[in-house]
Amino acid sequence: MAALRERLAQAEHITVLSGAGMSTESGIPDFRSTGGLWTEDTSRMEAMSRSYFLSHPHQFWPKFKELFQMKMSGDYEPNRGHAFLANLEKQGKHVDIFTQNIDGLHKKAGSEHVYELHGSIQTATCPSCQTQYDLPFLLKEEVPVCQKNSSSGKPCGRVLKPDVVLFGDRVQHFDQVERSLRETEVLLVIGTSLEVAPARYIPEDAARFPSIFKVMVNLSETEYDPLFDLVFHERIGDLVESL
Repeated sequence: MAALRERLAQAEHITVLSGAGMSTESGIPDFRSTGGLWTEDTSRMEAMSRSYFLSHPHQFWPKFKELFQMKMSGDYEPNRGHAFLANLEKQGKHVDIFTQNIDGLHKKAGSEHVYELHGSIQTATCPSCQTQYDLPFLLKEEVPVCQKNSSSGKPCGRVLKPDVVLFGDRVQHFDQVERSLRETEVLLVIGTSLEVAPARYIPEDAARFPSIFKVMVNLSETEYDPLFDLVFHERIGDLVESL
């Protein structure tokens, strides 16, 4: 703990990779954990794919809302871990946060340099005219469609696509990871078992830079633990409380 405190105090640039464990402490379920929604019904993965949305857009939205209704409610608040990372910025440090979470809690906590690798559940966009709609509109409509008038004066009417990376979509902002690793002094990997590509390869990429001090914070062990200088198997909230 003393070594982590010293490294964070000295660092001017910190890179963070956060996963579902970061959000579970705010009460949001981890869909991939044992007993999670993905393990209950693997057909959900097919329904949450780009191909399913393109072929069955009207059927897609009820399934999407059923799966993510709790996250879409907007009732969840940032926890001590989110606040800790935001406070590092307030101390004048540059903190790049690459998150696999789609709940928007890092931004809600006040962090400025947040890269949502899997997109955000807070908005959806029209595939035709690229008009973006916010969460209240998405919750109001059973199947949200674009309301923007075309040149003929008629509403566009296309079914909106959520700004979430579906299965078959490309992960976002990954080109920024290399830039961040070249500049950073500390890599914090928080609340992820590193099972999902391509984020799982970030610790291996960081290993190419010997100057980076690498820290893992996760409740359970991962196969990548040996790549890190420090490993904490505990809740992020408890860790930052000790810090």
